[in-house]
Amino acid sequence: MGKDVIIACDFASAEATFAFLDKFSGKKPFVKIGMELYYAEGPQIVREIKKRGHKIFLDLKLHDIPNTVKKAMAVLSRLDVDICNLHAAGTTAMMQAALEGLTREDGSRPLLIAVTQLTSTDQQAMEKDLLIHEPIDRVVMHYAKTAAEAGLDGVVCSPLEAQKVHETCGKNFLTVTPGIRFADGDKGDQKRVMTPADAKAIGSDYIVVGRPITAAADPVAAYERCVREFVD
Repeated sequence: MGKDVIIACDFASAEATFAFLDKFSGKKPFVKIGMELYYAEGPQIVREIKKRGHKIFLDLKLHDIPNTVKKAMAVLSRLDVDICNLHAAGTTAMMQAALEGLTREDGSRPLLIAVTQLTSTDQQAMEKDLLIHEPIDRVVMHYAKTAAEAGLDGVVCSPLEAQKVHETCGKNFLTVTPGIRFADGDKGDQKRVMTPADAKAIGSDYIVVGRPITAAADPVAAYERCVREFVD
């Protein structure tokens, strides 16, 4: 898979999700299914969206003991999604177990990426709430390296860190970057953000875009703007 824009379908129901996707007549954008939609509708929503021809990033951010995550990933592997994720903070052992669980008997599997630090987290929050006192970019690079050593395909990181992740882990190690906002848009609750054009310039492989598209007056036009700025 090459560079692409992933739309975060953070809706509370299948009805709202399909009403949104129906606006994209003739287009099959890559979509992210997160916790809100998955918990509301269950695995059937994944099957229905996949049946429509969309690529899917299943964003459930697993984080538990290795054996539990391994068994959960074995279940998720049956859904035929394109990308799954977990928290790198769950340790190398957990990431290795997840990879084992996600890999099917024929050796195939979705891409597996690790969340480093959420884009809603800044240095102050990391130190105050998580008691992590290293610089945030050093923490992200450490998590990226442990994910690579565990055999994962890439990480979720802020676009501000994507270039350094590639320098640290190699150009083929994927960077999936949320925290994307248009230059003339609202940052919302995101702290570490970048425009689609800037994310392209620093080497992000995928950008995940939610409200700038889903809350736009014309979601299709907003999506097409993202594609022009990031892919074209």
